[in-house]
Amino acid sequence: MKREKWRGWLTRFGEAPSAEAGSPSDMALLELANGCAALGLSVPETRLCPGWGEDFEISLSDCRVRIAGGDPGLLYGAYAYLTAMACGEAPPAGRRHPYYPLRMLDCWDNLDGSVERGYSGRSLWFEGGALRWDPARIATLGRLLGSVGVNALCVNNVNVRDGAQALIEELLPELARLAEAFRPFGVRLMASVDFSQPLMHGLPTADPLDPDVAAWWRVRADAVWAAIPDFAGFVVKADSEHRPGPFTYGRTHAEGANMLARAVAPHGGKLVWRAFVYDCAQDWRDHSTDRPKAAYDTYMPLDGQFDDNVLLQVKHGPYDFQVREPVSPALLGMRDTALALEVQLAQEYTGHQIDLYAMPPMWAELRETLPPENVRAVAAVSNLGRDDCMTGHPFAAANLFGYGRFAWDPMSDPRRVLVQWAKLTYALPEAQRDALVDMLMDSRAVYEKYTAPLGLNWMVRPGVHYGPSPEGYEYDLWGTYHRADRNAVGIDRTAAGTGYVCQYPDALRDLYADTDTCPEKLLLFFHRLPYDFRMRDGRTLIQRIYDDHFEGVEQVERMAETLASLDLPEPDRTEALRRMDMQLANAREWRDVINTYFHRLSGVEDARGRKIYQ
Repeated sequence: MKREKWRGWLTRFGEAPSAEAGSPSDMALLELANGCAALGLSVPETRLCPGWGEDFEISLSDCRVRIAGGDPGLLYGAYAYLTAMACGEAPPAGRRHPYYPLRMLDCWDNLDGSVERGYSGRSLWFEGGALRWDPARIATLGRLLGSVGVNALCVNNVNVRDGAQALIEELLPELARLAEAFRPFGVRLMASVDFSQPLMHGLPTADPLDPDVAAWWRVRADAVWAAIPDFAGFVVKADSEHRPGPFTYGRTHAEGANMLARAVAPHGGKLVWRAFVYDCAQDWRDHSTDRPKAAYDTYMPLDGQFDDNVLLQVKHGPYDFQVREPVSPALLGMRDTALALEVQLAQEYTGHQIDLYAMPPMWAELRETLPPENVRAVAAVSNLGRDDCMTGHPFAAANLFGYGRFAWDPMSDPRRVLVQWAKLTYALPEAQRDALVDMLMDSRAVYEKYTAPLGLNWMVRPGVHYGPSPEGYEYDLWGTYHRADRNAVGIDRTAAGTGYVCQYPDALRDLYADTDTCPEKLLLFFHRLPYDFRMRDGRTLIQRIYDDHFEGVEQVERMAETLASLDLPEPDRTEALRRMDMQLANAREWRDVINTYFHRLSGVEDARGRKIYQ
C-alpha cells in the first residue's frame, strides 16, 4: 500500500505549514497555528528573545500560555508545547536548553542514490550523481528532526566516493539549496570530506603540514561558507578501512585534524574527526593484537593536542555498534579533548530494521559507565531512506525520536520517551499502548538473547550483517574473533591476556577483570571461559547459552501475538506484521545455528532435552 504522507510522530501536529518560513522562529509561528488548530487549542503568545539561541521557556500567566525563545529556541518551545498537549502532559517548566550543543545525524548516503548500511530505501536527496529531492519529503524530515531538536545533518557517506567530493565544489550551489530547505527547522548541514581531496586538484601531496595543502582547504572552506553561511562543518574518516589520512605522511591525527579545523574556524565551523581507526588487515593467527584496544591506543597519547573546534567522534563501544559492548575506554580516558559520542540508528548489527530493537534503553545503560559530561556532542548514523516509511519499519521511528530526546537530555527516561512516541504516533487504547511500549522496552534484551551470547560479537553473516554465521568472521582480516573451540570460548582481555581491561579507570578495570563481578552479559567479551563455568545462578555457561536462545525465540513468539492484538492503522499494521514474521524466522535460525554450533564444539547436551540439531 502506497504511503504518500508518512509523518511519523507528527500526525497530531496537523499538516505541514503551507506558507514559507525564512527562519526557525517564523516556522514556530506556523507550526503553532497549525498544531493548535489540529489539537483544538488557543495559539500561545510568542516572544523572540535575541541571545537565547536554542533556549526556550513556556510559561502560564493570566490564563495565557506564553512561549519565549531564541532562534531556533522558539521553534523548540513550540514543538515542546504541542508535544505536551498532544500527550496530555504539562509543558516543561522553566528555561530549557539542550545538554549537547551539537546533535548530529550522520547519513551514509552516496551520490548515486545508494545508502551504505541503509535499510529504508534509497537516499532522500541523492540520485544519479546529483542532488535531487522531493520538497514535501524534505519538509517532513525537517519537521521530524526539528521537533526532537536534532540540529545538524551530515548529508553524505563518511566513505567519500563516487564523486561526492563535488559536494564542496561544483555541486555546492545544489547543496546550498538543500540547506535552505532544512534551515527553517533549525537543521544545519555538514558534509563528509575526503582527506586526500587536494591531490585531485594538482597538488603533489595532501600532507597536513604542507602550507599549500592548508591553503587549499582554507579556500574551499571560504567557498562553502560563502554559499552556506550557517554550514556546521566537515566530518572526516581518515586512515580507517583503507581511507586516506595523515598516517600516509607520517603525521598524527591531531596534526591532520587541526589543519582542517583551522580552515573552518574563521567561519565558526566544527571539524568532526572519527576515531574509528584499527588494523583492518589483521592476521587471525595473531593473538596479541586486540582490535578493541585500537581507539584508546591511537588517540590517548594525543589527548589535549586537538584544536578547540575539533570534535573527536568515538563510537559508544570499542568495536563497531555490536549488540553488547562495554563503553569505549577512550570516552572515559580523554579528558582534555572535546569528544562526540557516536551511536547507530541504522540497525546494521541489530536487525536491519526488520527485527525490533528499541535503542533508548541501551542509551540509558550508557549512563551507568559514561557520565554525560564526558562528551560535548552526539552523533547518530541515520536510519532514514526513501521508502514510504522513511525509517523502513514504522517502529524504527521510535529510535529516531528517542535519539533526539537523548541528544537534548541524556538523562531522559527511556520508557517515558517511548510512551511519548507511541502517544504521538498512534491513537491506541491505553492498554494497547502499554503493550506496545512494553514490547519495545524488551526488544533489545530479546534480540540479544537469540543472537551472539554474553558479549560475543561478530557471529553475523559477513557483508550483510544479518542472520547467524558463527565463524563467518573468525578467520577474516577485521580483528573479529571469539576463538571458540571444544573447551572454551571468548577472549581473555584481562591483564593476563590482551590487557584491554587496563585501559579503563581502576574501578571499572577491577569490575571487568574479575569473573565474580563482571556483568554476566559481558562475560565473554572480557574472559575466555570453559563451557562448564558456573554462572551466578548455578547454571553452566553452555546451559546459559542454550537457555537464552530457546527463551529468545519464545519471547519473539509472544511479541508476535502482542503485535497482532494491536489496532494499528494501515499500512503500519501490515508492514509491522510482515516484518515480525521475518524476525521470527530470523530468531529461529539464530537459535538453531548457535545452539548447534556450541553443541558440536562442546559435546554437552541440553539439560532440558530440547531439540538441538546435529
